[in-house]
Amino acid sequence: MNKFGLILMAVVMGAGVQAGESDERMERSRELSQQLQQQLGAKLMAAMKAEGPVHAIDVCHLEAPLIGEQVSTAGEVDVRRTALRYRNPANAPTEQQIAVMEQFAAQLQDAPSQIPETMIKLDNGEQHYMRAIVMQPQCAACHGGSVQEPVLRAIADKYPNDQATGFEVGDLRGAFLVKWMSEE
Repeated sequence: MNKFGLILMAVVMGAGVQAGESDERMERSRELSQQLQQQLGAKLMAAMKAEGPVHAIDVCHLEAPLIGEQVSTAGEVDVRRTALRYRNPANAPTEQQIAVMEQFAAQLQDAPSQIPETMIKLDNGEQHYMRAIVMQPQCAACHGGSVQEPVLRAIADKYPNDQATGFEVGDLRGAFLVKWMSEE
């Protein structure tokens, strides 16, 4: 395992904050990821209730990036999602993010009621906060193991290389990602 892997594993398995990190940045990262989760979740639930999961695909396709941009602060912080099995190629993870999510998946196996999170510092000085997205029952219509044919067609139309189906409730679905562009 390389040096980065050992540091990353210590961060993910430990308290979640590397030495020298401020509690303020960690707390702000939690708030930003929760804003993205709540705003996107509300739009998706409204779409599901109004017109069903096919409409929710449209909402996610168009609105999720906009919500991420609204929650982000230009030049300071970028808020988005990533996943091991992603739907949108723009959300593809880096090697470091893959390692974090693999650790998150293992942590969820051991302690399913605890949502893993971490803050990592990259060599370029950026800090990245990640918090696990856990598959919920309401997500199964579009991400579950038995997605209905009209929904699959809508997914294929918007995301021809989709990898984000076949999940079970409680699985790691992905992670919220808060990229801090500057050091404190």
